[in-house]
Amino acid sequence: MSYTTDDVHNRVKKILYSLTGITLAENKDIMISNRIDKLKRDSKYKGDIMDLLDLVESGSNVTEFINSFTTNKTHFFREDFHFLDLKNRVLPALAKEGKKVNMYCSASSTGEEPYSMAMTVLEAKEEIGKFIDSSIIATDIDTNVLQYAANGIYRFSKSSKEFPDWIKPQKYFKRRVQKNLVGEEVLIKVKDELKKPITFQVMNLNDNSYPFNKNQFDVIFCRNVLIYFSAEDQNQILKKLFSHLKIGGTLYLGHSENPHDLINYVNRVGQNIFVKEKEIS
Repeated sequence: MSYTTDDVHNRVKKILYSLTGITLAENKDIMISNRIDKLKRDSKYKGDIMDLLDLVESGSNVTEFINSFTTNKTHFFREDFHFLDLKNRVLPALAKEGKKVNMYCSASSTGEEPYSMAMTVLEAKEEIGKFIDSSIIATDIDTNVLQYAANGIYRFSKSSKEFPDWIKPQKYFKRRVQKNLVGEEVLIKVKDELKKPITFQVMNLNDNSYPFNKNQFDVIFCRNVLIYFSAEDQNQILKKLFSHLKIGGTLYLGHSENPHDLINYVNRVGQNIFVKEKEIS
């Protein structure tokens, strides 16, 4: 059977959408070709790509397919003003109530975001001089990045500006000896204190429902992931997440994302920072 590159790419897009809800734009052809090569390597498949896609559609190699075509761009304290808001506004108010702070990190990728959340909690605890009992559920659809996050080992350059001035990385990471690193790079490993409140688990944001209780979370981070979904699917994901956010809870979105239909149910308190005022009727 003969087919074109467009045929392959269109089929990949269709399968990816059916499995994850992720929509790939028309300008992603080079990326798709590269990810197809990765899929074949990870699957150890030597045959025709269309036959491999047949296997994926029949239920085989699905994990390898999803892991190959998801994007995992992240770093510690990305859009750090959100973490400042969490430290200075959200956590002190919740600490006064004396209740456990429940937080959710969607599309947690290789773990930098939930670890940044955990560091922020520890910094807030020091500043207000009061114990903050917290838990962070961090999910992703990609099993490879979840394992990477659970391992908690990262490359770090001493000249990096990745951490804000109010964070001292040596408080939260142990340096590991490793040869063949480039320039000022070192390996750093997350300390157990930082890992303790975080639970990593597999979840698909496109699922019909999520394994959480209604109004379970005080804080939800859903940043720089909605951009991979259609506008309609973004709206549906946000509504599902919103049902798990408490009244008065805070939703953080990425810099190019918006709350869609939630706009009438939230109060905007900062740059893509939204406080839930009422339930969707």
